[in-house]
Amino acid sequence: MTKTQNKTIQVVIGPTASGKSSYALGLSEKHDGIVINCDAMQSYDALHILTAQPNEEEKGSIPHKLYGHLHPSTHYSAADWRQDAITEIENAFNLGKTPIICGGTGFYLKALMDGLSPMPETPKEIREMATSLQKEMGQEEFYSALKEKDPQTAAQIDPQNPRRSIRAWEVLDHTGIPLSQWQEKPPIGPPDDWNFIVTALLPNRSNLISNINNRLAIMLDHGVLNEVKTLDNMINEGKVPLDALIIKAHGFRPFRRYLNNDWTMDQAIEWTQTETRQYAKRQMTWIRNQLKIDHVVGEL
Repeated sequence: MTKTQNKTIQVVIGPTASGKSSYALGLSEKHDGIVINCDAMQSYDALHILTAQPNEEEKGSIPHKLYGHLHPSTHYSAADWRQDAITEIENAFNLGKTPIICGGTGFYLKALMDGLSPMPETPKEIREMATSLQKEMGQEEFYSALKEKDPQTAAQIDPQNPRRSIRAWEVLDHTGIPLSQWQEKPPIGPPDDWNFIVTALLPNRSNLISNINNRLAIMLDHGVLNEVKTLDNMINEGKVPLDALIIKAHGFRPFRRYLNNDWTMDQAIEWTQTETRQYAKRQMTWIRNQLKIDHVVGEL
C-alpha cells in the first residue's frame, strides 16, 4: 500500500541535551502537532527536573502525551511504550493533528517504526509468582534455574538482570514456549499508511558538552536535589524497588550519594557530567548507524 501524506508522523531524535524538546515545540506550532514522549526516563512521575521533562509552560502551550504518566516502580517495556504511542498517534490523527515523537530512547523508536515480534500477554498472577520466586531464591540461583529450563533464552540474558530473567521465566511458564522463540517470530510493523519523517539533532561535541554542563547547573538551581531526596525516600520506604528503571536516570545515584554524605557535591557533579557525556556519545553512534534520517540539524 502506498504511504499517504495525511498520516505523516514527525520524529525528533537526538542525544541528551541536544534541544529535542524545544525543536519539537517548533514543529508542533508549524504542523499543529501533539508531542508524544519517546524517552524512557521521562515516562515516570519522578525526577521531572533531572530527566529534563517539559515544564508546565511548555506542556500548556502544546499538548504533550506520555510524560510523567507512570509510577516510578512501574515496569515499562518497549512493547508497552509502543502500544501507548500507537494509541496517542491514532488519537492525534483523529483530531486532525500531527503526531510528533520526541525523545532519545532509540529502541523505543525502532519498536514503533520497525515493529516487534508478537509477544504473549502474561497474566498478573504468573508475573507475581515469578517475581516472588526470584526474590525467594536470589538472582544467582534463579538465573541458574532459568538456565536449566530455558538455556537458549538464558544465554541471551545478563545473569545479573532480574527483570529480564523474570520475564523469560513468566513467558515460559505461561506459554510453554521460550521467550527466545517468540522473539524470532516476524515483527508486526506499523500501519502501511504511516509515513515517518525523522529529524536528527546532532550537535558537535563541544556544543553538546557545554549544553550538558550548563543544563546540570540549571537543574541544581531549580531544586533537583529535592526530587532526588523524594525518590530516595520512596526507595527507603519500599515503595520503589532497587531495580526500578528510573533509578538509572543519569545523576540520581551520584546525587543520592551526596545527600547520604558519601560523596562531595563536586564528585556528584563530575560523575553526572561524565556518565551523561558517555550516554550522549552512545546515542549519537546509535542514531547514525540504526536510523534512516531525513533531516539533520547540527553536525552529522
